[in-house]
Amino acid sequence: MTAHARPPSRVVVAAVEPDVDAGRWAVKRTVGEPVDATAVAFADGHDRLTVALRVRRAGEAGWQEIPMAAGPNDRWSARFVPDALGRWELGVEAWVDRFGTWAWGLRRKHDAGLDVQSELLEGAALVREASARATGSAQAWLAERALRLAREGDVAERVAAALDPTLAARVGRHADRAGAAALDHVVRVEVERERAAFGAWYEMFPRSASPEPGRPGTLRDVAARLPYVAGMGFDVLYLPPIHPIGTTHRKGRDNAPVAGPGDPGSPWAIGAREGGHTAVHPALGTLADLDALVAAARAHDLEVALDLAFQCSPDHPWVREHPEWFRHRPDGTIQYAENPPKRYQDVYPFDFETPAWRPLWEALRDVVRFWTARGIRIFRVDNPHTKPFAFWEWLLAEIRAEHPDVVFLSEAFTRPEVMRHLAKVGFSQSYTYFTWRNTKPELTEYVTELTQTAVREYLRPNLFANTPDILPEYLQAGGLPAFQVRLVLAATLAGSWGIYGPPFELAVAEALPGTEEYRGSEKFEIRHWDLDAPTSLRDLVARLNRIRRDEPAFRHHRRLRFVPVDNPSLVAYVRSTPDLASVVVVVVNVDPHHAQSGWVELPLDALDVDPARPYQLDDLLGGARFLWHGARNRVALDPRALPAHVFRIRRRVRTERDFDYYL
Repeated sequence: MTAHARPPSRVVVAAVEPDVDAGRWAVKRTVGEPVDATAVAFADGHDRLTVALRVRRAGEAGWQEIPMAAGPNDRWSARFVPDALGRWELGVEAWVDRFGTWAWGLRRKHDAGLDVQSELLEGAALVREASARATGSAQAWLAERALRLAREGDVAERVAAALDPTLAARVGRHADRAGAAALDHVVRVEVERERAAFGAWYEMFPRSASPEPGRPGTLRDVAARLPYVAGMGFDVLYLPPIHPIGTTHRKGRDNAPVAGPGDPGSPWAIGAREGGHTAVHPALGTLADLDALVAAARAHDLEVALDLAFQCSPDHPWVREHPEWFRHRPDGTIQYAENPPKRYQDVYPFDFETPAWRPLWEALRDVVRFWTARGIRIFRVDNPHTKPFAFWEWLLAEIRAEHPDVVFLSEAFTRPEVMRHLAKVGFSQSYTYFTWRNTKPELTEYVTELTQTAVREYLRPNLFANTPDILPEYLQAGGLPAFQVRLVLAATLAGSWGIYGPPFELAVAEALPGTEEYRGSEKFEIRHWDLDAPTSLRDLVARLNRIRRDEPAFRHHRRLRFVPVDNPSLVAYVRSTPDLASVVVVVVNVDPHHAQSGWVELPLDALDVDPARPYQLDDLLGGARFLWHGARNRVALDPRALPAHVFRIRRRVRTERDFDYYL
């Protein structure tokens, strides 16, 4: 160490939030969605600090700085609002504010009637130093102020000049940062478009879209059904694989090991002589038909999402052209997929540990590129947890470098840490355990985890009420009210939600005995649906999606809190915007068999409602209006009518700061 080396910094910067694994993974936001950053920063002694939040687009050399405001317990805060898609980086830098510390001491001494002549000279020296660091007019301005502080004259006038906020601001712009300390890593922020965080998904099988019983559906039939899907208020139309289906070991109806005459096979057994992952099944139509569907969907404010299922049928061209991409058994045959006791002889998984892994990865990336070139910007990814995490991290980064607006949904019903890690490596959204969370304690605990813990910074839930693989026992046994209950919960508990239809809106509840598998599953056969059935929930679905679009509170998944209700069958929660312009209270009876009532307790002060005056609630779902008094009010819900209320509170607006301690 040389004699002229500066001593180590006296400042400590730590405990930055939000942050995912010390910058290893990105925090997720959408364009215009704020990042409310906090950091702990302090120094020894009583010197004051200046702390700045540093912001830049990934790859840029320079930083923009946002001043951080001091709070209790050495915690500093600032808000950054990203205005463009892509990767951003945040940092924190803090330094001793020598001028601010001096000005604080000067004020105290002067107010106490002490002689401050020496202090004014010290201040003049600090201003001269800032002038030396400045240039142009700022340099001259600061030099003049230094002279004003140093020259003899009226002390009160010199003190007033020294404490001028304009002087402090200009000195601050040219502060001495030689002893600054910085966060030892950057906080990464992945900024996506709104559809990554908010939207309603509708899944359907194109081959069952025909209006004529007995005729397989086509992509043109799907286009004809767009008004039906759009009329229910959905944003995304998700199609299971549309590729050619293999014939070798094709599965029959209800997953029978042998297909019967005319059985179409599972769409997830991808590939045949007609092509593989970049081909359309000839029975569904052509690539031109898909292009027309994508364009027609846009005209209905819908986006088409495709399924990415990285696996092959035994008849896929790649099996013949690239046998090195698959795992072989000792007898030389290719290993088919298994999930004991289930066996999927019609599917070959890729061997991601093959010596030829790089060409395999590039080929799969090119599959995604093929579809993005045709205007597809949303993908639902099948079973990503059965492929390497490093592969997904690479693939998603490769695609986003070309198209930062692409949204990826992870379909991984697996262990919690694996699901979370997939979200960290870059998936925009994730399927969740919501399908199996039915009771009040289950829902409260799980949704609180998703919305109020660190998980919320990187895992965006998409609450599907059912899937082609999952007809939950709750729906099997609860009748039409059970479908209504799950519909309301899925649509109001998260920013993104979805259903597999038409079975959901038609309340199809027949399963294979002892399983969650649909009887007559569309995975293995072509179905015809009566969309005009009298029990259809399409009007209720449309109402809920309209409420979601009209009420901004549903776009803020971090601002959800459960509130007390004294009946274990009633669950209640509040959602709001930061400024309280939109406040919604949802109450749901999770017992599909019996009417339930109870007392709901609202935090009126946090909601800016005067507890001494009555206030009005509009039931956006049922259409009625209610006048409530005080914090506790009674609710009664009969599942034979409607099992839920979605209330909008009519109230005046208070500032965000007043509300932050609750929501």
